[in-house]
Amino acid sequence: MANFFLVLWAVTPPLLLLIYYYRRVSTAPSLLRLLLFFVFGAISGFVALSLGWVVETHINSFAAWREIRRTLVGVALRQVLVVGPIEEGCKIIAVLVPSWYFQRRYRLRPSSIFLFTIAVALGFTAQENWIYLFHETASVFDRAIGTPVHAMFSAPWGYALALFLQSKTQLRRYTPNIPRSWFNSVICHALVNFLSSSWRYPAPLFFLSYGLFPFFVWMFWRLEQLLRKVQGKTPIILISGYTPQHRLWEQGLVVFALMLGGNAIFGLFLLVRSFNSLSPSQVFYPGTLWLLLSRFLLNLIFGLVAWTIYCYLRYSARRRYFK
Repeated sequence: MANFFLVLWAVTPPLLLLIYYYRRVSTAPSLLRLLLFFVFGAISGFVALSLGWVVETHINSFAAWREIRRTLVGVALRQVLVVGPIEEGCKIIAVLVPSWYFQRRYRLRPSSIFLFTIAVALGFTAQENWIYLFHETASVFDRAIGTPVHAMFSAPWGYALALFLQSKTQLRRYTPNIPRSWFNSVICHALVNFLSSSWRYPAPLFFLSYGLFPFFVWMFWRLEQLLRKVQGKTPIILISGYTPQHRLWEQGLVVFALMLGGNAIFGLFLLVRSFNSLSPSQVFYPGTLWLLLSRFLLNLIFGLVAWTIYCYLRYSARRRYFK
């Protein structure tokens, strides 16, 4: 029974997110087919785990590598050369092979192939959730927060693959480069794992971890933009200035909003983790309660400022567009 609930906690958040994207796309394939790709993603996760174990077993036989991997540079190299390529490689194969088969029988829309990518990535996430929860190396809350991460990693090559497969049935002037898009995903994958590991090191390396959640927000924005593109919708425009100075000012506002919004989410994430570590009696101590409330309000204010900047840029872009 315990294993059943473990699987339930691992699978439920990715499945809910898959249904959310399924409901958002009006021309989505059948839910049953998406669930099939979800299973393919989980299988690819186990394949990636096995391949990663084999590769790391071999390279750990070198004494020089064992010394390097203890440093932050070694962490970065491991992510770029081993973890990122294996995991993104297994995911793209899990999308490409069945999509190619279905494309020969049906004329799949780009939005369908992009949804297949999301389904595979979420299936991969479910498998990864189960591994973490089974070995008790992460909490349910931690894994739930990270549910969309693999989908955000895979968005560039999923978009490129969608347009490439469509170009086989329809004449298109431009299709994104799949190897380049895949490499982009590998770098993003490696960078996220690198930033999430930096908090273990002393300052100033510790402060690199504050770039993690702003990077998450940017990747989520990119996922949403690519989803709009494959549906034939116009992208959401934030940079709309006519002069270089004005565009530079707007780009600075975007970066500032990402930093504020991302670290507001990061602060709330740390606050919930701190709250979970307290007993019910400790929560209602006057000092503890005030600390929790003040940090919540501070992060909420930062988040509202970031949202205000976003709304200002959207309003400016609409006003210039309809002028």
